[in-house]
Amino acid sequence: MRRVIAEVYSTLTDLKLAIDGTIIMSQALKKSLDSMYDARIPEKWQKISWESATLGFWYTELLERDAQFRHWCHTGRPNVFWMTGFFNCQGFLTAMRQEVTRAHKGWALDSVVLQNLITRYNKEDIREQVQEGVYVHGLFLEGASLDRKSGKLVESKPKVLYEQMPVIYIYAINTTAGKDPKLYECPIYRKPQRTDLKYVGSIDFETDHNPRHWTLRGVALLCDIK
Repeated sequence: MRRVIAEVYSTLTDLKLAIDGTIIMSQALKKSLDSMYDARIPEKWQKISWESATLGFWYTELLERDAQFRHWCHTGRPNVFWMTGFFNCQGFLTAMRQEVTRAHKGWALDSVVLQNLITRYNKEDIREQVQEGVYVHGLFLEGASLDRKSGKLVESKPKVLYEQMPVIYIYAINTTAGKDPKLYECPIYRKPQRTDLKYVGSIDFETDHNPRHWTLRGVALLCDIK
């Protein structure tokens, strides 16, 4: 994150100096200026950061990511984590598994698996940390809707493409048993373009339908819909 902020600061400082005539406007600076004029993300910034549809969305996300990390550094571990705000979401979930494994004598990482609970809470409702595991927010459901009372998947609402999820509690347990076949294992992707590179993991949903019903619907969770 510090690298991204440093690159943004350096580019903007040099652009100001070049516009004032203090330094020469290099080809790289001109290219960055043209990108900003067209509301595109400068190539130098894009290479070391994340994808976004426009420069405005990218900058908003920069501020939100920075706010989460600063709060963590200066105030302590957040009560609820914004999933999209991590450069490596898979690494975040793996670190949580490792943390839980170390806290339990005799547990082996290979047999520790992630479990989840769909809560009814919004992020503002979470006032304290969980003893084990993490609360996450910021995910969007595509291809289905969520019954807030039961926590089960239901058919999509008319004309609603994405539905914002409530807070999800993710934790880890020590087991060698397989997952309940009645649950729908919903994939999580960083972006609407569903590729292997954008795959993060999965969240289990309760459902009154056969899980294959939702597979055919293409139901997935997205970290970012922009």
